[in-house]
Amino acid sequence: MPSDLLADPDVEKRSAWRVHPIRRSLFVLMLLLFALFWIWALFFASKTAVNKVEDRAWAARAEQICAEVRPQLQALEAQASNDLAVRAGLVRQSTDLLEQMLVDIVAVPPTDAKGQAIVPEWEADYRILLADRYRYADMLASGKDGPFTETAVQSVPVTERIETFAGDNLMPSCAPPRGSVL
Repeated sequence: MPSDLLADPDVEKRSAWRVHPIRRSLFVLMLLLFALFWIWALFFASKTAVNKVEDRAWAARAEQICAEVRPQLQALEAQASNDLAVRAGLVRQSTDLLEQMLVDIVAVPPTDAKGQAIVPEWEADYRILLADRYRYADMLASGKDGPFTETAVQSVPVTERIETFAGDNLMPSCAPPRGSVL
């Protein structure tokens, strides 16, 4: 039986296909390129976050401002109610706190050029979120109960953009509140 397999022309074609020098060379080249890509990605590619402000004192100051607001937001959260008028008032109060927090943060701009370029974009995103929250409070105050909807910026939810910036700059308290609109 083994001699029958050797005489089979299909086996010879498959074997020839596997050992063809061009195919073998392409396979080795692809493996080499794959390995080089991962070596570059792991050891030579920049690991700096795109959203990272180089003025670390600015980021630390922002985190401190945001951390001071968190307990106030949590206190409002504890007052949560099913009454639409109460909810509307709580959303407005919490949004006012976030707005003042943002004003305090951007009152002192970062000293680095990159920070001066990207912080206004983050502020603009935060202002979009604040407008969304005020719009939601107005909806609740009008007697309509519905879900909170947020604006997408470049097909990304605005809260995700804000949260990414906060994470990249080690400012976790500056991320938008999660789990509730308050």
